[in-house]
Formats: sequence, structure tokens, C-alpha cells
Amino acid sequence: MSKVGIVSYGSYIPKYRIAVEEIAKVWGEDPNEIKSQLQVHFKSVLGPDEDVATMSVEAARNAMNRWKGNPRDIGAIYVGSESHPYAVKPTATIVASAIDAEKELTAADLEFACKAGTAGMQMCFGLVKSNMIKFGLAIGSDDSQAKPRDPLEYTAGAGSAAFLIGSERVVAELEGTYSVTTDMPDFWRREGAIFPSHGNRFTGQPAYFQHIIDASKGLMENLGTKPSDYKFVTFHQPNTKFPLSVAKMLGFTADQIEISLICKKIGNAYSASSMLGLAAILNNSNPGDRIFITSYGSGAGSDSFSFLVTDAIEEIKTYPSTVDYYVNNSEEISYGVYSRYKGILR
Repeated sequence: MSKVGIVSYGSYIPKYRIAVEEIAKVWGEDPNEIKSQLQVHFKSVLGPDEDVATMSVEAARNAMNRWKGNPRDIGAIYVGSESHPYAVKPTATIVASAIDAEKELTAADLEFACKAGTAGMQMCFGLVKSNMIKFGLAIGSDDSQAKPRDPLEYTAGAGSAAFLIGSERVVAELEGTYSVTTDMPDFWRREGAIFPSHGNRFTGQPAYFQHIIDASKGLMENLGTKPSDYKFVTFHQPNTKFPLSVAKMLGFTADQIEISLICKKIGNAYSASSMLGLAAILNNSNPGDRIFITSYGSGAGSDSFSFLVTDAIEEIKTYPSTVDYYVNNSEEISYGVYSRYKGILR
């Protein structure tokens, strides 16, 4: 098997947005200071008739529409999220039914904070590479939770991204993947708890920055590459400031990461965050471009990937970018409407 990689991709972001100013106004805080610290202006909010399952289905359908292949050829579907609608009932089976991929396949829901989606990508790459399946679908989808007045409330957004993995008509060939994992308690939510908790002093260093740096350096050392070998790079986006900072630490430039930084307009989409950044990049890439991506999930771990864009990207790019469409088509809501949609009023 000569190539294993991304065959198609799709995304979905809810249309509703709440501005940082609107949240700050409720709590009497300075919005300019918050925007300066986080470099986030809006965050996406699920509508009252949406959840992780509906977002996953939309992203998957967009990937299928771009691919135009037979969904019955999909042998695995994994949905990574920390906000699945059911405690016991997989989201992945809902997606399989909605895209007409059931029933001769394996499916499961994954959880590893904000890197559960990229963990699903690794699983699909392994299954395809070993000839156990023909195609696999990995989805990162989240409706991020945040306690009112917690700093997370300004960035906890919603979104979904889906990647079809295979060995035929590959648009971005996998050159390598590398992961690091530690027991780092920087963010958690107990069973039955409505909102997550976080260890403030662990969130940046040693959690986010150390894991991304270790995974990124590990992969580049394995491949013998360096930051200047890549056209584009994307990292997990809990805010806009963190990925810009870690890119600089690793030796990447602002130009390499800029096109993927959608966090400033939609907030942190958790499991979908780095995957949405990758989807934004793919629709602006050309044959021969190299792409680097490193996710981050609290608890804690990072997955790094290196991709080489192939000539097949030219055909698939004719399908409009769903990331651009959803980012640029939005409707602002008040904090009162936001509270109702998020179920804060109980």
C-alpha cells in the first residue's frame, strides 16, 4: 500500500454567536482586557435543536458530499467528544445510520478531552494501513461546557469536523504520527457534574505547551523535518494566544498558522478545534504542500501528524469550504438567549 491519508473532509459550526462584550457586560468585567488576553471576539453556540450528534452528522455529510463515494465502503466510524448527548448510547451509530453506512462496520465513541477526534484519526489510519478496513471516518465534535463567570465561559464554543481516511484518491498523504501522554490534571469533569473544573496554573505550562512541544518535536525528529519544511501548521485552539505562542516556540511563523486560526471567531470547539484548523488549511492548500498538526487534550496528551498534499486535492477543492461558510455566516444572540440554549437556566 503506497499511500494512506485523508480522502475527504467536512465540517459544521452552529450559526449562533455570542460576543465577548455580551458576556463581560453581565459580570461587570472589562471586555477589552479579556479580548487582549485571549484574542477571541465571539464563540459559537448550539441552537436549541442541536447537539453533538446533529453536528457530527452534518460534518460527516459534508465529507461524504465532497467525496461522492459509497458510504457502505466505510468500515469504521469514531466520534470523539466530551459532550456526547447520551451517557449510554453511542453517537457513532447515529452518524452511521444518517450517512447510510451501517451495518457492516465497527463504531465507537471516544473521549480524551480535546484530542479524542485526532485519536480517532490515528485508529482509522492504523485500520486502513493494516488492510482491516477500506475507509474509516473520524469525527471530532463538541458542545463545550463552562461554568457561568468562569474564564472558560468566554471561549467554550461548539463545532464538528469529519475526516475520511483511506488509501484511494488520497488528498493528503500521512507521512507520520506521534503522540505523548501523561497524567496531568489540568482539566476534568466528574461523573454527574454539570460543569468542568480546571487547575489554572497547570493549563498553559506544563499542560498545553509542554505536550504540544514534545509531540511536535518528536514527530519532526522521527521524520527528519523542520518547521520551515511545512507550508501550513495548526494546533489545538483553546484561545488564539496559545497556538500563536507555541508556534513561535517551535519555530513556525505567523504566516504558517494564520489561515487555521478560526478560534477568534468561534471560540474553542474542543475535540473539533485542531481538526477544524486542518479542514480550513486543506481547502487553501496545493499539491506538494506539507501540513503539520498537533492536537492537545487535557488529562493530558497530544497527537502530531505530518501530511503531504497530493494532486488529488485539486478535484476535491472544487467543493466549497464548509469552514469558511460556517465561520462567516452567523447570528449574534444575547446572554439571556445563550443561557437558554446552553441549559444554564435550570
